[in-house]
Amino acid sequence: MKLSPRFLTHETKGEYYMVSASGSQFSGIVKNNKTAAFIIECLKSDTTEDEITDKILDKYAGAERDTVRKDVSNVIAKLRSIGAVED
Repeated sequence: MKLSPRFLTHETKGEYYMVSASGSQFSGIVKNNKTAAFIIECLKSDTTEDEITDKILDKYAGAERDTVRKDVSNVIAKLRSIGAVED
C-alpha cells in the first residue's frame, strides 16, 4: 500500500498537513500530529502496516508493539476513508 498521488504533504514550523489535489473525492486539508505525519511519510513508498510499525518501534524506544500496531491501523483506516491510501 502507499499514499495516493492525489495527496500532497507539507510541513511548516513543526505542523504537518496533507492536502488533496484534483481528482480526489476528498476536498480539503488534513492537519496531522507527528506520529500520523511519520506514518504518511512511510506511505510515500510501497509498504505494509507491519513495516510501518517496525519503523515506529525503531524510532521511539519503549513503545509497546500492540499499541503501535493499533495506532498505525487506526491512522491508515482514516486515510483510507478519504481515499488517501492505495493498495
